[in-house]
Amino acid sequence: MPLVPTASLMDHAVREGSAVLAFNIVTLEHAEAIARACEAANSPAIIAVSHNAVRYHGDDPAPLLAAAAAVARRCGVPLALHLDHVEDEDLVLRARELGCGSVMFDASRLPHAQNVARTAAVTARLHEDGIWVEAELGEIGGKDGVHSATARTDPAEAADYVRATGVDALAVAVGSSHAMTERNASLDQDLIAELRDAVDVPLVLHGSSGVPDQDLRSAITHGMRKINFGTHLSAAFTRAVRTTLDDYTGVDPRRYLAAGRDAVAAATEQQLRLLAPEPAAP
Repeated sequence: MPLVPTASLMDHAVREGSAVLAFNIVTLEHAEAIARACEAANSPAIIAVSHNAVRYHGDDPAPLLAAAAAVARRCGVPLALHLDHVEDEDLVLRARELGCGSVMFDASRLPHAQNVARTAAVTARLHEDGIWVEAELGEIGGKDGVHSATARTDPAEAADYVRATGVDALAVAVGSSHAMTERNASLDQDLIAELRDAVDVPLVLHGSSGVPDQDLRSAITHGMRKINFGTHLSAAFTRAVRTTLDDYTGVDPRRYLAAGRDAVAAATEQQLRLLAPEPAAP
């Protein structure tokens, strides 16, 4: 099946009051696992490659994205490709060339005025290429140790930011935190509803791996339209590899990588069935 634009999946989620799940990958095994899970759950999703993953692959995302695109094209349900948390303008402006239908441009480390100016300029250029753009105003906890999980996005500031930048979606700080390995974050559901009413673009939740399932379901009910997972999949992968290596004395990496891939597929399918139980065809 051809790759689909992220915008088509998101537009459907907005119309249906549902959410699209986005899963960050680091290796080919992650992409294969996500595609398998999406077919099993009969649910589309977004395959995301973060700027950190790009750095891991020698600052060149092309090979990993090409592999992910090949996996997506043989998948029986629609998948989209996304560049996540990109801080480099040169990289983000290559989105179309790299086969991505969307990006998350992250200028949140900059002073507010610079964030607005750079995001607006990048968004305008990406829109010329037909790329769907997500950005971030409020800080989200845990990223590189500099954000606080207590940060909250102000609805009035969010509305001003969306108007000034022209972005297609807004990542908001509502109590989640990146890189959490325990699912004990508490989301501010009332704030999610206030943000939903304040802005006219979909809301995005980063740091979803640390949020209990019920809170994630409630977040969707209150207006969250894109839910991102990364650490949750990495934890499943690592546990499976570690367990396999406890009993395996050989040297064939396929043995433990296959276990990791299977674990990621299971974790992905579980989240799809919990949070996107109805097929969200574009």
